Amino acid sequence: MTRVDYCNVVLASLPQCELQQLQTVVNAAARLTAGAQKYDHVTPLLKDLHSRPVPERSTYKLCAPMFRCLNDLAPQYLSELLQPVADLESRQRLRSSSTSQLVVPCMRRSLLLCGTMPSLRLTQTKQHKAVQNRVPTIF
Repeated sequence: MTRVDYCNVVLASLPQCELQQLQTVVNAAARLTAGAQKYDHVTPLLKDLHSRPVPERSTYKLCAPMFRCLNDLAPQYLSELLQPVADLESRQRLRSSSTSQLVVPCMRRSLLLCGTMPSLRLTQTKQHKAVQNRVPTIF
């Protein structure tokens, strides 16, 4: 089941038909784990395993860290990334400033990966070594 939670951002954007296929696989895994027959109801098995349907599961896994960040229960470096739309001077006059929407920060992935992936490593000069030592490892 932990493999299902691996890419919740991707699961949140999938269409319902593909989520249903994944739910079928999760149901089969629950039957296998519990030793149930093919045509046994899967809902009691999922309850026993404390599992939710795939769409609800991915929504929860995405919302829980957001809740922690908004209520100062998460580490400070994560909470600092969230900014309400109303706090931005350029957007205070928009209708969205009266809602509880958040601004999504822009990230440049190529800068984060340049020192961590072997295929993307820069040539080994003194300047590049200094840059690679400051790049956080994400793997």
